[in-house]
Amino acid sequence: MNHVTAARPTLTRRHAVGEASARSLLLTVLGEFVLPQEGPVWTATIVEVLDSLGVEEKSARQALARTAADGWLASERVGRSVRWSLTPSGRRLLTEGAERIFTFGTPRPAWDGLWLILYVSVPESKRRLRHKLRTKLTWAGFGSPGPGMWISPLPDREAEVRAVVEGLGLDAGAMSFTARFAAVGSEREMVRRAWDLDAVAAQYAGFVGTFGDVRPATAQDTMLTQTRLVHEWRRFPFLDPRLPAELLPDGWIGDHARALFAALHTDWAAGAQRRWRELAHPGE
Repeated sequence: MNHVTAARPTLTRRHAVGEASARSLLLTVLGEFVLPQEGPVWTATIVEVLDSLGVEEKSARQALARTAADGWLASERVGRSVRWSLTPSGRRLLTEGAERIFTFGTPRPAWDGLWLILYVSVPESKRRLRHKLRTKLTWAGFGSPGPGMWISPLPDREAEVRAVVEGLGLDAGAMSFTARFAAVGSEREMVRRAWDLDAVAAQYAGFVGTFGDVRPATAQDTMLTQTRLVHEWRRFPFLDPRLPAELLPDGWIGDHARALFAALHTDWAAGAQRRWRELAHPGE
């Protein structure tokens, strides 16, 4: 395999990222490097790293300000410079996110065939509320095979989905129960209607194609490629419902992608963390 100086994702200096992506990349950097190493980090360090990932300085500074406004970062002025620390809520947010990212795709016990079914209706006129419900239930791994019906093959997520429904004020009219699929209809057809697995597989194929042959040549490349790797993988807990093997196509590419992510992240971790320390704490 040839050595290259950077991964092949589309995050390049010639394709500067937008505001939302700048914020998302900042969270990736904070979760991957600031969270585990603790201690404050200078604005200049964050701006420099984000610049190498295609984020313009103005967008980087705006992302910092808005993340602080959300209560996840606190600033401290030292002379003419500013450094940033994670707040308790920011540390909690990133810790929970890291747990989901790095445990996502790990093998589960054999499925017992039970489904968790939720019925919850939101009027068409309340589009913002409908969007919030869909976003939160999708993040929890639920799919919708029909209007008002949401399903998950993981009944242990009942507490999570109840918190979602109650948090949106929809619990009064909602219903949930667990059941096995019966003789009417096709379980696989229900799955097909609830989740677009072909689209998920295409995303996994893109991930494998992007990172499969990448071998960073320098310490800087290792840190940046590791950041891109985690940033791209962050999408999959939202995209992939992690269905039991019994409901997936044979040779599911998600398993290969998960193995690739785990192997590359392990291979690059020490070098990436070392390079971050050199940038964040020069001379130490």
